[in-house]
Amino acid sequence: MDIAVATNELTRVFGSFIAVNKLSINIEAGEIYGFLGPNGSGKSTTIRMLCGILEPSSGSGKVLGYDLAKESEKIKTRIGYMSQKFSLYDDLTVYENLNFYSGLYDVPVRERKSRIAEMVEMAKLTGREKELVANLSVGWKQRLALGCAIISRPSILFLDEPTSGISPTSRKMFFNIIQELANGGTTIMVTTHFMDEAERCNTIAFISEGSLIAKDTPDNLKGKVIKGSM
Repeated sequence: MDIAVATNELTRVFGSFIAVNKLSINIEAGEIYGFLGPNGSGKSTTIRMLCGILEPSSGSGKVLGYDLAKESEKIKTRIGYMSQKFSLYDDLTVYENLNFYSGLYDVPVRERKSRIAEMVEMAKLTGREKELVANLSVGWKQRLALGCAIISRPSILFLDEPTSGISPTSRKMFFNIIQELANGGTTIMVTTHFMDEAERCNTIAFISEGSLIAKDTPDNLKGKVIKGSM
């Protein structure tokens, strides 16, 4: 199996605070990799490093074969990123937001119309293309933000607590879309607080105070908890 993400003792320090401490993980291409941990455990810092936004203090890593320290700009062109703070423009319509991001991600002009239509259908926003984003519910905004993040058809998608603050029904619908993307070959790393979502991941990694404390399949981890070995 191809490895989409590989880190070796990846570390990020802010002053005297160690946000991520010697993190070593491998994410296989096409899998859904769940990243769990309490607030302040280092999840978001890790994702920001893997996206090429934040430079590691030490250690090394590769995303899609590109070196985190030396090729961060190349990484940015191949990934999708979505955080719990949806980066949408409320004063623009659904269509205008998607069109803006298609330009931002350098989607070829001749393909933009079809890509936008594809994202509208994926987000189940057909008929709402001319509606201002400010008028959409949080659940609709979430799916639109996902459409903006994947309009360039990235090889890997980083989702940082994307379902916080939305209803259980919207969360389920969102994760169904994530599963479809993975089935199509997209590699997905997602941070979540919800165990029903974590159980749908191929692999789960737990991080606490910046350090990896457990990693396995959902079934194996549940077995370890039941046996009291964690």
